Amino acid sequence: MSSRIARKPAAADTAAERPSIETLRARMDEINLKILRLVSLRAGLAMEIGRLKHHHGEVYQPVRERAIIEKMIAENQGPLTDEQVKRIYVEMISACRALEHEPRVAFLGPEHTYSHEATRMRFGSSVELMPLESFAAVFQAIENGRADFGVVPVENSTEGSVTLTLDLLIDTALVIIGEILLPIRHSIMSLSGAAGEVRRIVSHQQSLAQCRGYLSAKFPNCETEAVASNALAAKRAAEDSSLAAIASAAAGEAYGLKPIASNVQDVATNTTRFLVMGTRPVERSGSARADKTTLLFAVADRVGTLNQALNLFARNAINISKFESRPLRARPWEYLFFVDVMGHRDDPKLSRALKSLERKALFLKVLGSYPEGRSAAA
Repeated sequence: MSSRIARKPAAADTAAERPSIETLRARMDEINLKILRLVSLRAGLAMEIGRLKHHHGEVYQPVRERAIIEKMIAENQGPLTDEQVKRIYVEMISACRALEHEPRVAFLGPEHTYSHEATRMRFGSSVELMPLESFAAVFQAIENGRADFGVVPVENSTEGSVTLTLDLLIDTALVIIGEILLPIRHSIMSLSGAAGEVRRIVSHQQSLAQCRGYLSAKFPNCETEAVASNALAAKRAAEDSSLAAIASAAAGEAYGLKPIASNVQDVATNTTRFLVMGTRPVERSGSARADKTTLLFAVADRVGTLNQALNLFARNAINISKFESRPLRARPWEYLFFVDVMGHRDDPKLSRALKSLERKALFLKVLGSYPEGRSAAA
């Protein structure tokens, strides 16, 4: 056995073997140029595809875009997180899409609302944003051609459905072409950031409800006031030092507010589901687990008719992920039923179930088949 002992590298030896900052930066500059060339090549291909697609359909292809992002996440080996990879590709796709046509996307304004955040999360930065004053205005903008798409909230995991959106879905000719699941992280903010100076707390009524427990524990003596949007609440707080706003951190930053506390929602997993509205249906993803279909129907007010209608889905092995009733405005104590089922309307099983339901129902409207949403962390 050799008596030689391996010599521990001296500090000078280790330093000599380690590349310098200048060397690393030079390598990074080379990679930056390669990335730019590849992105430019990708953009050229997107433009060529765009010229072909104009003969066949929409510039926005939610099924294709989701498939790209999910593939990149599956291939991600770090050190970037999956969410960071997703954001990079959302922006790259957005920029390439804008070379074909820059979409106009309507949402409930003003800017810095959660609707604005959901719109940016789905469409990226390379779009023409149209903040509007109401959900009805969003639907109207798409219907009259002023907007290509719209983003509206339909459901919150804490407070339930947004009834105004459900009512608009009943009569619209638009279709649902996607959904966005946005984690809602509320902050409470004021001009000074001092909790002791707050006399009134302003926010959208749903946000106040989502923070009810926190407000009761931390601000039991403060009045609350519901306003039209969280961004408006932030604007109000920026004008009055006695007010605090519950809104997103981005809204607070935009209006120069300082944080009192963050993540003040009562439920840590608080999430709002947004619908993407358009004028043309989208294609199948190719897997029943990847698509969702939303429909509404009415049945005769007789014993067993609703149960028989829902059993049509069970017989075709179709999962119902949501079921909700809404009163018929012109006929008291009669209801429409909103249903989310897994699968695309063109899938054989779901197509068969819908044809059977159409024969039994007084009224049936398929609001859209679209890629199932993924949470922001997915």
